[in-house]
Amino acid sequence: MKSGNHMQLSERVRHMSGADAGAWIPYYRAREMIEAGETVTDLTIGDHDISTSSDILEQMHRSAMGGKTGYTVIPGIRSLRDAVAERIQSRTGVPTTYQNVVITSGGQGALIAAHLALLDAGDRAVYGEPYYPTYPGTISAAGGTPVALPMRPENGFRPHADDLDRVAEGTKTILFNSPNNPTGAVYPLSTLKDIARTAAKHRLWVISDEVYDTQLWQGEHISIRSLPDMAERTFVIGSMSKGYAMTGSRVGWLAGPAARISALEELLTVVNFGIPEFIQEAALYALNQGSALERRIAEPYRLRRQAALDVLAGRNAVRLLPPDGAMYLMLDIRSTGLSGTDFSTRLLDREQIAVMPGESFGRSAAGHIRIAMTTGETSLADALDRIAGFAEALAAQKNERD
Repeated sequence: MKSGNHMQLSERVRHMSGADAGAWIPYYRAREMIEAGETVTDLTIGDHDISTSSDILEQMHRSAMGGKTGYTVIPGIRSLRDAVAERIQSRTGVPTTYQNVVITSGGQGALIAAHLALLDAGDRAVYGEPYYPTYPGTISAAGGTPVALPMRPENGFRPHADDLDRVAEGTKTILFNSPNNPTGAVYPLSTLKDIARTAAKHRLWVISDEVYDTQLWQGEHISIRSLPDMAERTFVIGSMSKGYAMTGSRVGWLAGPAARISALEELLTVVNFGIPEFIQEAALYALNQGSALERRIAEPYRLRRQAALDVLAGRNAVRLLPPDGAMYLMLDIRSTGLSGTDFSTRLLDREQIAVMPGESFGRSAAGHIRIAMTTGETSLADALDRIAGFAEALAAQKNERD
């Protein structure tokens, strides 16, 4: 019996499978080595090295034991939507109510919901590169055509106005992330104005991924939704994961125009049918702790960033673009003559240090590696010193050959 096209997976899924092919290989390989008993310093993914606070977990337990384990309202419980709206309004000045907010399964749930809501089959959708690895796959899953917007290291990994205008022609949406994963860049007001002008000129929707808004080391985080005339053409993605060390709880939100948010309820009914209420109540408890909890979660990364600057000062074979925000370091290792992929593979083999190659985040990050600051200052400083020494040896070998 011959198998026809009806036996294949959908074109959407087949297209997705190549969107970030290989991006997570260093992480999986490091995990395999650790499970085999090897000692590996794992600096691959942005998961906290501290657990969710015990009082948040206790609230989760109380809610579950109190019976909040059944079906819940699809857009999220009113009290949590109110709290998210209040947080947004107090920080941006943009009038925001629960009607502007829907609760999602983490930031990723908000990301796919926004694109499913805005894209029709074949619509072109721009995303900044370097990018979080799920971006092109998310666009493909929503039926769109991913279009990369290169952001170069010489411009601080921020989009250039001319590039914005060039890629925006004929597109439907533009997705960007500030503070940025993987680069640590925080977009200044001038860049946000460039994006806003482009969106107005080409009648684009803007999807602003702001999940790292609590991890700010230099400058100011400005939500593009707060710029004139942008509230009605912007969706903002937020999450409890990074600011509250609740990565596994999978609670996020999407904020946008009330009419558009209301229309998402039917979509979310078929996507996940609501987020468990006992987890939502734990998220509400966390939000009610205010900025003090956010600062406590962020402070270790501020100290680790400074430790990285101290260790890498004067090291010539690696160059650090000092991150203005987020929990990552982007190192330029092009002096070694290796790609980020080859460098990270050799580093894991010889030094038992696992990092992500820049190529995992797109061509614009080629020749770089991304380091997650997810270990203590002493351990991170030691790993960075070894990485710099490893790069120096490789650069010396290259110079001898040249």
